[in-house]
Amino acid sequence: MIFQLLVLLQLCLVTFQNDVNVTVNPSDVTLQLGDSDVVNITSVIVLKHPADVYPTSNLPWVANVTEYVVILDANKSHSSATLHINTYHAGECIIDFNTTSKELGDVSEVFLKLEVVHVVWLNIVIDVVGWLYFVAWSTSFYPQVVLNFRRKCVIGLNFDFLAYNLTGFLAYGMYNIGMYWIPEVWDEYKEGHPRGVNPVQINDVVFTLHAIFITAFTIMQAFIYESGTQKVSKICIAILCGSWTFAIITLIIAAASHGDIISWLNYLLYLSYIKLGVTLIKYIPQAYMNYQRKSTEGWSIGNILLDMTGGTLSLVQMFLISYNYNDWKSIFGDPTKFGLGVFSICFDILFIVQHYILYRGNRPINGEKNKLINNKGFALALFEED
Repeated sequence: MIFQLLVLLQLCLVTFQNDVNVTVNPSDVTLQLGDSDVVNITSVIVLKHPADVYPTSNLPWVANVTEYVVILDANKSHSSATLHINTYHAGECIIDFNTTSKELGDVSEVFLKLEVVHVVWLNIVIDVVGWLYFVAWSTSFYPQVVLNFRRKCVIGLNFDFLAYNLTGFLAYGMYNIGMYWIPEVWDEYKEGHPRGVNPVQINDVVFTLHAIFITAFTIMQAFIYESGTQKVSKICIAILCGSWTFAIITLIIAAASHGDIISWLNYLLYLSYIKLGVTLIKYIPQAYMNYQRKSTEGWSIGNILLDMTGGTLSLVQMFLISYNYNDWKSIFGDPTKFGLGVFSICFDILFIVQHYILYRGNRPINGEKNKLINNKGFALALFEED
């Protein structure tokens, strides 16, 4: 038994050594177009014989190294060689490595990621814009919450919109949490994108969890404040029941098949599709309700202004990234995110037109009694049908 354990330990050590026989430092480089740089490739084991390593760019017209082959010397504890990088076009590329050395073994897991941009400092602007729209979207929920509190009334706020929002953020939250925190899902993603970067970052997770909380809080307000005859429509109930039935059935299939029929990654993608579908329709009930009432009373314009600000900044960031990395396919090659952003902004514009032009200062004309509450909570007036 002891001998077997020693053999197993030795095999583990050999496997570990094979995984780290060669390193590249740095392994992730960002350069401005026209600039050049150097990186080091190093053997972490003592070679008995010199080893030839062959670097190859997958997109040589973006960036490449001048060396056709680098030689790692023998009998050195950390034999290294220098790679000189030249840039030609904006974009992203990968430098792969091959070797004929049996001592180095398989070096296919070693690679150098190169990002060539038009302007390096523009990446700082891109990051700043990203945080600005994160803040704008995160705070866009609060004007409606404050308005409901001041009025002690939710008449004018469409309940279908709230139901769609909660479903969308719950589905999107499960997708983000799964992609960011569950190792099995991340492993599945890496199998299909071995050199890809996780598309979900911590700010995505925080934003979604916050959105779920504040949307649930707004729904709680709808239960405790004056709501008149408002209720969730049958169409909305049918759509949401269908969405969650689909989510539950696919969950059971994924769990029962242990990911063979529906992988956990695909299941999370299905949830993200629910979010996309909800985003396409969630504004329609509120816009139609405003049209019926000929008023936007009870619907916070602050929510819309912040949402439009966040959406606009999101599109600006997408265009800046596409320009800096010469990657216009990220917008026009996959129009889903871009189209949804434009779609949301179009509805924001519609709400702005309704609030400031079509129904500016209008009181509802459909016979409902609305309480307008001042900051101290006292009723100002009751409105009857004109």
